[in-house]
Amino acid sequence: MRIGIDARIILNPEKGDAIGAGHYTYQLIRHLLEIDQENEYVLFFDFRVREKDVKKFARPNVKIKFYPFSDYKKYLPGAYNEILGTATLVKEKLDILHTTSPMSRIPVSYRGKTIVTVHDLAVYKVPDVFPSLAATKTRAVLNLMTSKADKIIAVSESTKKDVHEIFKSPEDKIKVIYSGFDKRLFEDSGITRERVLEKYGIKDRYILFLGTLEPIKNVVRLFEAYKLFRSSCKNNKENIKCDWKLVMAGKKGWLAKEYKQIAKDMGIGKDVIFTGYVIGDDLVPLFKNADFFVLPSLYEGFGTTVLEAFATGTPAIVSNVSSLPEIAGDAALFVNPLDVQNIADAMAQFAYNENLKNEYREKGKKQLEKFNWEKCARETLGVYKGFKKS
Repeated sequence: MRIGIDARIILNPEKGDAIGAGHYTYQLIRHLLEIDQENEYVLFFDFRVREKDVKKFARPNVKIKFYPFSDYKKYLPGAYNEILGTATLVKEKLDILHTTSPMSRIPVSYRGKTIVTVHDLAVYKVPDVFPSLAATKTRAVLNLMTSKADKIIAVSESTKKDVHEIFKSPEDKIKVIYSGFDKRLFEDSGITRERVLEKYGIKDRYILFLGTLEPIKNVVRLFEAYKLFRSSCKNNKENIKCDWKLVMAGKKGWLAKEYKQIAKDMGIGKDVIFTGYVIGDDLVPLFKNADFFVLPSLYEGFGTTVLEAFATGTPAIVSNVSSLPEIAGDAALFVNPLDVQNIADAMAQFAYNENLKNEYREKGKKQLEKFNWEKCARETLGVYKGFKKS
């Protein structure tokens, strides 16, 4: 078979695109090429990616193809995708094209067999937390890509359920394949605890949040829960010193600039530390030295950061919505993301009970074994081979 994979979402192959669909695409391709030397692969990259950066994908059965540069890309992106995109794909005579994110649009005029991976449908499930124009555009693309695709890969049962309910896609058209997790990325980075804590200005014990700072992550309710927790823990019966900071690690998203002011207005500004985007080598010590991790998201298509907490032995508090119960299993404390008191109570459970934290550390290690990239690649290859039989 001649298999095309749209890898345009990877803009930094040397680093594997640390988050999201870019990381998924990088890891999937890397592991597919390790297990499959029989089929031919055509990897389509954006013209902005340097040729030397994609050499790591070089194999006898791999062709690297760059989408051509054109001013259409800037001024008429729709025309660029339809005209040049279709011409680029047709020329390669593919048996199947896999688009690893719906936002890397398959041209409408392309008539070949296609697979699309859907990571989440947050713009449908929690639309109020997105800018309206961006949400409208995203919904239009998702609707188009899922209807056009011959097969849909969903990264969780929760996402499959959403795809089926929202787009009325037949269940047999949707295949659940869990994203993998590479534990090697979370081995000791060699960066010392002292260096990382000093870098981000952390001097006390802390509760860690990691994610893009935006409304879907439920940031304001997290602040409210943290404030409740701090107020209650000052009067705890165990006489435990109440010195936990809240470390907000992650890049700025929509409304991010307002969160610092919100924390100040709530009277917790001095206790909330905003690190900004955290580079890969700093993640391991930042996780390991956290007292516990909290992710009170309103929606997650997969929830990779929960697995990152498990990999570093960090007890986790997560929302009981969307894919999170499925991904975390019995290895996390679950909370109602709309119930601030519930979140605060969960914080207190971990804060005052070292035995409970140790119990969840062990559960996290076991849950993590369910997710690996080789399994993801083999199951995806099975989907490709299904087209050969049809």
